[in-house]
Amino acid sequence: MPDGPTIQRMFAQVAPRYDRANRMLSLGIDVLWRRRTVKIAAVQPGERVVDVCAGTGDLTLALRAAGAKAVGADFCAPMIARAVAKAESAAAGVPFVVADALALPFAGGAFDLATVAFGIRNVADPVAGLREMARVVRPGGRVVVLEFCRPRLPLLGSAYLFYFRRVLPRLGEWISGAGNGAYRYLPDSVMAFPEREQFCQLLRQAGLQTPTCKVLTGGIAAIYRAEVR
Repeated sequence: MPDGPTIQRMFAQVAPRYDRANRMLSLGIDVLWRRRTVKIAAVQPGERVVDVCAGTGDLTLALRAAGAKAVGADFCAPMIARAVAKAESAAAGVPFVVADALALPFAGGAFDLATVAFGIRNVADPVAGLREMARVVRPGGRVVVLEFCRPRLPLLGSAYLFYFRRVLPRLGEWISGAGNGAYRYLPDSVMAFPEREQFCQLLRQAGLQTPTCKVLTGGIAAIYRAEVR
């Protein structure tokens, strides 16, 4: 896996066309996944939420639309700049900060909920990242993770692997205009990352309780939820 500065540079270079690439590569399904994440997180109006590895702010803005007092954090400044522009355009009033998931600039127990979408596998130490998310959430609060998964149905799995390994890297580089390996890193990182019960075990290692897993779209993605002690 590339080190943190390398990943940071990758995301900085794809930031200008990141949203466009996401929509085209996922055929827009990523929007539905984020909506489902908000639903599974059971966001209540007025709840304090931190969205970690927020990228260009899609999940953060979805949480705000559900009535949460949301703040987005990401270690890549160009991504945050895009998120700020989107929030201003939508008059959403959502604050975004440049911050490392391993050292969030928030007090312990400051939030009711912490979320991360497609970002935890990019953290140098995922368990430490989950532990840091749990730190800033009050006891009884939740940590919710949306992440890629690998389908287990034979036909879907074969088609998925072909698209993910052969088509997506080339298409992603063409759409984003970035030949920096970001869209080749994506399938490699997904294939190497723990999923389903293995990821639930990472949540337990981070000190979180009663982890659950909801598989989406035939196993292409999954939403995990766990409680903070």
